[in-house]
Amino acid sequence: MHIPIFTVDAFTNRPFSGNPAAVCLLENDLDEDLHQKIATEMNLSETAFIRKLKPGDDFTKSSCFGLRWFTPANEVPLCGHATLASAAVLFHVQKNTNSVLTFVTLSGELKARQVKDHIVLDLPLYTAYPQELKEVEELIKAAVGDMIVQDLRYSPDTKKLLVRLSDTYERSVLEELKVSAQRFLSAEKTGKVKGLILTVKGNSSGKGHDFYSRYFAPWYGVLEDPVTGSAHAVLSSYWSEQLGKKEMLAFQCSRRGGELKISVRNDGRVDIAGQTAVVLKGNLTF
Repeated sequence: MHIPIFTVDAFTNRPFSGNPAAVCLLENDLDEDLHQKIATEMNLSETAFIRKLKPGDDFTKSSCFGLRWFTPANEVPLCGHATLASAAVLFHVQKNTNSVLTFVTLSGELKARQVKDHIVLDLPLYTAYPQELKEVEELIKAAVGDMIVQDLRYSPDTKKLLVRLSDTYERSVLEELKVSAQRFLSAEKTGKVKGLILTVKGNSSGKGHDFYSRYFAPWYGVLEDPVTGSAHAVLSSYWSEQLGKKEMLAFQCSRRGGELKISVRNDGRVDIAGQTAVVLKGNLTF
């Protein structure tokens, strides 16, 4: 069997930065267990599988496809950067002729469209609610030690815990923080947290970023994710409310780093735009 496969760096316009995702184009149905085997083999935070929804569909001409995402350990319900990567493969490699692509996913229908040199994703917007510290104190301690936490929120839809560090901290403090995400697994006692967001307010006077973040998901086999669309579906809601802004520029300051343009809509959705770089084209053969 031959399956076309691509590696795309998402939320960046430069190779070897942003967040890499593998993207597979499925001409035919794939045995269920092979999805996970391929994702484990690729060993990237996400491997995306684009499938045709009906006979006669075409990767160049059709506008609607099925889309699934797998980490090296399991399937996930939403992945922003691998959706961006999938749209890039269809728009830039397959030269898909449609202005808008629709992906049928576990998180409903997601749309992607080209706007100049960016691809804009239409994602759900998730609210994060105040979280009591004592419930997750051990996890916070494992993540940030004795640093000052200014706010603590939990998103039940995504099972993500949002930890906002004090506004007295600069971006560099977040970047330099040494995090041992493997320790989160034993420190998380509630069973409800599957992702941890660390965030700090930016300096958005002029052209700066409105906020910064890092994201950890060892529960899904991803110690630190370089740039995370799904985390920004939570962060967008939080920071829009905090800053009183609908249009924001965000930067996820992992080692690779990536930038996201955010537009919070009035219909409970968020547009997250990013650039991409295709770095590998090939075939899986087995």
